[in-house]
Amino acid sequence: MCGIVGAVSTRNIVPILVQGLARLEYRGYDSCGVAVHAQGLTRARSTSRVAELSEQVMDSQLEGSTGIAHTRWATHGAPVVHNAHPHFSHGPGLDAASRPGRVALVHNGIIENHDELRAMLQAKGYVFQSQTDTEVIAHLIDNLYDGDIFEAVKAALGHLQGAYAIAVFCKDEPHRLIGARAGSPLILGVGKEGQEHFLASDAMALAGVTDQIVYLDEGDVVDIQLGKYWLVDKNYKPVAPAQRPVKTVVAHSGAAELGPYRHYMQKEIFEQPRAIADTLEGVSGIVPELFDGNASAARVFKDIDSVLILACGTSYYSGCTAKYWLESIAKIPTQVEVASEYRYRDSVPNPRTLVVTITQSGETADTLAALRHAQSLGMTHTLTICNVATSAMVRECELSYITRAGIEIGVASTKAFTAQLAGLFLLTLALAQAKGNLSDEEEARHLKAMRHLPAALQAVLALEPQVIAWSEDFAKMENALFLGRGLHYPIAMEGALKLKEISYIHAEAYPAGELKHGPLALVTSAMPVVTVAPNDALLEKLKSNMHEVRARGGVLYVLADADTKIESGEGLHVIRMPEHYGELSPLLHVVPLQLLAYHTACAKGTDVDKPRNLAKSVTVE
Repeated sequence: MCGIVGAVSTRNIVPILVQGLARLEYRGYDSCGVAVHAQGLTRARSTSRVAELSEQVMDSQLEGSTGIAHTRWATHGAPVVHNAHPHFSHGPGLDAASRPGRVALVHNGIIENHDELRAMLQAKGYVFQSQTDTEVIAHLIDNLYDGDIFEAVKAALGHLQGAYAIAVFCKDEPHRLIGARAGSPLILGVGKEGQEHFLASDAMALAGVTDQIVYLDEGDVVDIQLGKYWLVDKNYKPVAPAQRPVKTVVAHSGAAELGPYRHYMQKEIFEQPRAIADTLEGVSGIVPELFDGNASAARVFKDIDSVLILACGTSYYSGCTAKYWLESIAKIPTQVEVASEYRYRDSVPNPRTLVVTITQSGETADTLAALRHAQSLGMTHTLTICNVATSAMVRECELSYITRAGIEIGVASTKAFTAQLAGLFLLTLALAQAKGNLSDEEEARHLKAMRHLPAALQAVLALEPQVIAWSEDFAKMENALFLGRGLHYPIAMEGALKLKEISYIHAEAYPAGELKHGPLALVTSAMPVVTVAPNDALLEKLKSNMHEVRARGGVLYVLADADTKIESGEGLHVIRMPEHYGELSPLLHVVPLQLLAYHTACAKGTDVDKPRNLAKSVTVE
């Protein structure tokens, strides 16, 4: 989602700002821009890709040693140039079209009281050029400015309701940049010999520029100048360097090569054997220490008697899968909540609950807010399954398991999802052991199966040509149903989500037993029905559900284990999975569904890696 890069230096920082935006492209955006202090405020903005912005910058010879840049994912106002960041203030009496004001600003997040503030500022004579909530902040700071931009920003923050990470500079104070965060991530990058400093929403934006990072806490405000910086906390009290230490963070540059693949999503699907192997690297036995973080997992696991999982989107489906494992293997009552809904309803807190958050980025706004809500209710035992060790989620949770999926460029998650499942299965085994529900023989059996996962996934990926044949049928369709039972119902939901995300085909998933309770009315020859059919205890019931589809003229596409005795025929297309994989079967069955979505999108010609209206890291509520 929205990305921020800012810098104060003695050199031209425009190339650094644009390069930083390019490294944040994977997050998803619909416009981008850069502004610098060059004898006043100067900017370039685009509703195209960062590459087009770079050409625009070069053509206009935009240069400056203080500046900010941004990629925007539209919330308030359409994705058009006048809504793109950075925004300038336009004070009373100024001809906004020809003469900008003195404040330049970029913003991640959402200001909830922007209408009220807009009305107040318009009454004072401020001219608005956009429909964004962000422009309100620029005008508000301008209105409060009295010669010190740091003081003006602090005063403005007291009027804002909502979430924000902002970077601000003023034309009257060269070589000074102010950053602030509340609810959205922001970091400080310390440059070479301390002579230049940076702001960014993600350390990746600064890869190759600096690896010296200070993570700003909630409510922090930072004042950056040449050769120095200082911070105040949410109460505007000075923060000592020891309280916000400089950390060495080696961030991936994001310059991943596609190699033989057409898209990053395809590449990431095929990287799953390696991602799982890396995620399990060093796991020789099930010990609580695998999950240590800011506290001792052994102590926490002994104290808890239930699990609450909080997540969004694809991560939510991994949590739904984990619920089956946790209750059947660890024998621990488990509840899974959509993070964006959890904090807005009355719930019954249990201080002995382990709150588990699942997030690829570790910065998902809804999941962070849900975590903080659970903590406010007295549920302090927290653990995250996350792919980014330096993220806010890892810092705010007691315990953590860091998956090693590597950077995921494609917006539709693939390898991060299967790596989450691997981490959640390890958590299940660790909790089962802590509760005395895992024998040494069972532990050895599960670990053997996990070590075989990369090879098993490789065999599933060899099915790609058969999935391509299916995709040719799906590309002609407008709707699809996905069915699964038990442990594989969440996998059906994930398959439907993938098809929706990147092919724009309407798809819904149901527990197969629910088909006769309503959805069967939709079944015709134009409604393909994808069925996940492992050889488990529910297979015979699933076969009955499949007969219900065929009796209504429906066409079935079945992912069947080899020994299920489901044969291809008229209206019944079968792809045989290489082997039955027991409790870990979801990690294998999801891969053909990923490939089906991918190749269907290719057949339709959609933008696979950057599907419309979506973002990779969802940092707004």
